[in-house]
Amino acid sequence: MTVPLLDLTTQYESIRGEVDEALARVVQSQHFILGPEVEALEAELATYLGARHTIGCASGTDALLLPLMALGAAPKSHVIVPSFTFFATAGAVWNAGLEPVFCDVDPETFNVTEATIEAAWTERTVAVAPVHLFGQLAPMAPIRALAARRGAFVLEDAAQAIGARSADGGAGTLGDAGAFSFFPTKNLGGFGDGGLVSTGDDALADRLRKLRVHGGRQMYHHEVVGTNSRLDALQAAVLRVKLRHLDGWTATRRLNAHRYDEQLQGVSGIRVPVVAPGNRHVYNQYTIRAEKRDALREHLGSLGIGSGVYYPVPLHEQECFRCLGYGPGDLPVTEALCKEVVSLPIFPELGEERLSRVSEAIRTFYA
Repeated sequence: MTVPLLDLTTQYESIRGEVDEALARVVQSQHFILGPEVEALEAELATYLGARHTIGCASGTDALLLPLMALGAAPKSHVIVPSFTFFATAGAVWNAGLEPVFCDVDPETFNVTEATIEAAWTERTVAVAPVHLFGQLAPMAPIRALAARRGAFVLEDAAQAIGARSADGGAGTLGDAGAFSFFPTKNLGGFGDGGLVSTGDDALADRLRKLRVHGGRQMYHHEVVGTNSRLDALQAAVLRVKLRHLDGWTATRRLNAHRYDEQLQGVSGIRVPVVAPGNRHVYNQYTIRAEKRDALREHLGSLGIGSGVYYPVPLHEQECFRCLGYGPGDLPVTEALCKEVVSLPIFPELGEERLSRVSEAIRTFYA
């Protein structure tokens, strides 16, 4: 019995009729860029998220880039981002003409905290970008309070966290803007790239809608210099179908995580994910800390069990950011995590039998 890290084919088969019907509707309309399907998705997601405005765009990376472009901050202004995250969080800062300042994360939740952000604050800081990593919210209330005291913009990277909540509210509604990704492996994934920005700021929403279509409301009339970041109608149609199933899939992910927690309890050599009090974790990834991580992965692979490492190299140690002057030892928690983390299969269609096979393989390895 093989156990893949992810199985999108099985999910598609379960909703094939709905998806094929939605795609046929778009093909029949011959309206492929923005338009009614995208507007409908934006409205449905605004309701789902509890957001005042939602703006579809071409990717999760652009969902980070567009709000940073909209800031209009001075070139090389600082944006604080975690070093333990996907590259797009920092790459969008750089491509907006700003400079990422890397901070460390909490060793239990893998998320930034008020303290790790404050430790990285500089006189040039204009924004912070907390990431809700793997599907769990960062502690937004103290982060938001810190940013408010310092006059900084808060951009939530919620790419992995659609539907995640805390006592304060839902992902993407707790900062000045939130960025979501619809990459196929996300909990709500399309048939290609896609993204969305959420915000409660009317003026920012208006600026974002202009920026995604070359900076204008009317074709060939450009108020600002924008970019081409429009969401395709085909992607919107697929996402509208999948949104109807998202809560059920999320519930199954959470059940799978609970089963892992139980079956891996007491295994010497690993630490299962920690959920902060009051958080609703949606488990885009189920990520453990493991001694002899690479040997464990070899063991799992030999048994036909998939796993992933998110992320093997800290952002502050990436070649492209060498000019920023960071070095080994600067962010010790992040550096330790990159040597220890491994993500296990958690997709909704996994099933109890295959999940138990993964757990048994891990117990056997450490025994």
